Amino acid sequence: MSVDLQQLLELAIDLTGQAGTLVRDSRDRAITEVDTKSSSTDVVTAADKAAERLVVDGLLAARPGDAILGEESGDHAGTEVGAGTVRWILDPIDGTVNYLYGIPQYAVSLAAQIDGEMVVGVVRNPVSGEVYTAIRGGGAYRDGIRLTGPGRTELAQALVATGFAYDRQRRARQAQVVAGLLPLARDIRRFGAAALDLCAVAEGRVDAYYERGIQPWDHAAGGLVATEAGVRVAGLRGAPAGRELVLAAAPALFDTLHDTLVELGIEKV
Repeated sequence: MSVDLQQLLELAIDLTGQAGTLVRDSRDRAITEVDTKSSSTDVVTAADKAAERLVVDGLLAARPGDAILGEESGDHAGTEVGAGTVRWILDPIDGTVNYLYGIPQYAVSLAAQIDGEMVVGVVRNPVSGEVYTAIRGGGAYRDGIRLTGPGRTELAQALVATGFAYDRQRRARQAQVVAGLLPLARDIRRFGAAALDLCAVAEGRVDAYYERGIQPWDHAAGGLVATEAGVRVAGLRGAPAGRELVLAAAPALFDTLHDTLVELGIEKV
């Protein structure tokens, strides 16, 4: 089955645009309806749910054969199965705590996957209006500007972004890793939205990003944007990026940062 990736990209741009407008414009009302998920600090707002419904409904209307994985609603089976089936991976608000507090660092993230490979990714910051896009083999862009990744290759000069789990005990262990890394790097940043962190590496706003324990919807689209910008995105010891680790850095920096994180105990986090 042949799939037009440009059409998938245009659909993702359109639907993330609609969802981005919804979450931005409804913030004051939406944050009065807040639930929690895995812990008391893992929040979900009414806007998360409404934005996910908007995108899922739009995907089902445009491409009823496709499968969908949404952060809030889980799996939606399409009418088509087998090789070549498109599967969408959606995070309606990546950075919900930032959204809750009015910090303008959150995103609508939507990726398309075929046979286990990410082929299209869109990450949209509804506040800044920045839109990051990528097609497998076609490069990565921010608002039409080609992204080529960071240029620094030495850990001592690298600005490294990271994130923390919602579980308090796990955060304490993650803090120990950060404490060990801090004197070895230029500095550490914690922005609070994995998809935007990956796009920041793609754009060279930071030199690397790592995080352990994040979900597929957190890194699906942003990971493709970073990869298409020439960034190496992978997991622990050569494994694909996933819950064990998502690490993104320039190829010349990747191994040094990976081995440093292993030495600091990232596998125990």
